[in-house]
Amino acid sequence: MIKTSLDLANMIAAAASEKKARDIVMMKMVDLTPATDYFVVCSAGSTTQVRAIADSIEEKLQEDEGIGFMHKEGYREGEWVLMDYGDCVAHIFLQDSREYYSLETLWGDAELTAYED
Repeated sequence: MIKTSLDLANMIAAAASEKKARDIVMMKMVDLTPATDYFVVCSAGSTTQVRAIADSIEEKLQEDEGIGFMHKEGYREGEWVLMDYGDCVAHIFLQDSREYYSLETLWGDAELTAYED
């Protein structure tokens, strides 16, 4: 059962991990932006894997918690999929795109927590 935005972030990270996402980090955005509490950022090796991770997150949250995303972008292209769950936003990147956009640097004041299962 999801009680907090951190619980939601952990569930998103776990679903990404099930599809072998790499370098999963949770970025605490509280006090940095009013838009969301956490970013969950991860990498994939192919556009197919990016979509598989997005599908896993969507299915896990819908089936287990009855939670649907508010907005999803980038799925067709598969280079960077953004899934907005309100209190938490998932960012699933191809490795090159993650390095290019460098959210961890852009939001350098965010507290980072590496996800480990």
